[in-house]
Amino acid sequence: MKRVVVTDYTFPDLNRERAAAVSNGAGFDTFQCKTEDEVLKAARGADVLVVQFAPVTARVIDALAPNAVILRYGVGYDNIDVTHAIAKNKRICYVPDYCLNEVADHSVSLLLSLLRRLKDLDASLRRQEWQGVKVAGNMKSFEQTNIGFVGLGRIGRAALARLQPFGFRISAFDPKLDEGEAHGLGVAAASLDHILQHSDAIMLHAPLTPQTRHIINADSIAAMKPGAVVINCSRGDLIHEPSLGKALRSGRIRAGLDVFATEPLLPDTPLIDAAESILTPHIAWYSESAISNLQNLAAEEISRALLNRAPRCLIPEFAAV
Repeated sequence: MKRVVVTDYTFPDLNRERAAAVSNGAGFDTFQCKTEDEVLKAARGADVLVVQFAPVTARVIDALAPNAVILRYGVGYDNIDVTHAIAKNKRICYVPDYCLNEVADHSVSLLLSLLRRLKDLDASLRRQEWQGVKVAGNMKSFEQTNIGFVGLGRIGRAALARLQPFGFRISAFDPKLDEGEAHGLGVAAASLDHILQHSDAIMLHAPLTPQTRHIINADSIAAMKPGAVVINCSRGDLIHEPSLGKALRSGRIRAGLDVFATEPLLPDTPLIDAAESILTPHIAWYSESAISNLQNLAAEEISRALLNRAPRCLIPEFAAV
């Protein structure tokens, strides 16, 4: 009998996933693994490994059944050793589109709130002040505001579509974006240096790779305009948090963050006491319909894997092999 293993999950139930396994004659086991050793013990011999946040290392991959499929609940998959999985012919699937609109909405909401200084204005009013212009400071109109995207994939493009009606001046850096495609999207293709130096706000919508890890660091922050806004609803490790925390506490830049290098946030993180920021607890993905969509799509992928059918969404690295 084939076996489906869910290493960890944060959903109220797994009824849809269980039904997909049972209807295809497979066993179904669930765990709440956090460490590599826990995953290794749970995953041994699994034909379908479904993972949310637990680490899927080379040791775990080696312990899976031949021709096993790994399914990541969600968009990112930096908790999986992709290189080793490819080498061992273990396909990796993911669900990149289940919360596209939610994340786009959240990132744009953070951006607009910071550009219009809603948090600061609200706080001043609660202090019994009536000094809106003083608190707002050097606030630009949206038509005069330069927005720079770092990464322009599915979610980035959804955020772009939401911002364009406001009249922002928008440019984008993405190695996969050429000038012709950028023109069709209504943006200016630009280098990363140009984005950093000329943007009033920077939207991070890039995947986490060795090339993008800490793409926002002390040097890139030093290149930004004073008062620039950084929005990150993608992956926490795109940002070197000590450098960002220092810049936020000094008031040099501002940030809207939904993702962090370590989650949940540690009490001593340099970001907690940074006034020039809005922080949310990795919730950009959430809506009631998004959870349902994620689990439905995961259940369908489980069925495809058990029936040896082509996956709906292989990760790009594997699709290119």
